[in-house]
Parts: sequence; structure tokens; C-alpha cells
Amino acid sequence: MTNENTALNAPLSGGCCGSKASAPAQPATADDQAVCPVMAGTPVVKSVAEAQGLFRDYNGTRYWFCCASCGPLFDADPAKYATAAA
Repeated sequence: MTNENTALNAPLSGGCCGSKASAPAQPATADDQAVCPVMAGTPVVKSVAEAQGLFRDYNGTRYWFCCASCGPLFDADPAKYATAAA
């Protein structure tokens, strides 16, 4: 099995985790919600995170982040965060 670790590099202002992804115009459905694997327990709206490039694909699974700072932390040790998110 190969490790895939890809990202969209969209510059965002602010740091982790004071700057959350902006709220969608309408409440997120259950299918559009996730939890940030880096900041455990922090909710994420998948569609907002995707629009802002706040996600990574690792071992065939997509992980969404609450802020721009979480991506580089995930990149440094994706197995750690993927295991914690499972």
C-alpha cells in the first residue's frame, strides 16, 4: 500500500486554531461534517474546508482541518494523526 499525501496550498491568514473556517450560509448536513484530526474534537464543515484547501489525502482517506496551521502539522506525522482520527 502506498502513502498518498496531497494538498492544495491555499494561503490563509491566521493561525491554529483561532481562525476557524468560515461558517457556511446554511447549516452543514451530517454528511458535510468532520472532526479535525490535529485539533481533536474541533468540528469542521467539509465543504468549507475543501473550498479553502484545508484537507489532505492520506492512504486513500481524506482528512479535513479546522485551520491552515493544521495541514503542516499533519504533514509532519500523518500516520500519528490518521491513527488518532480513526
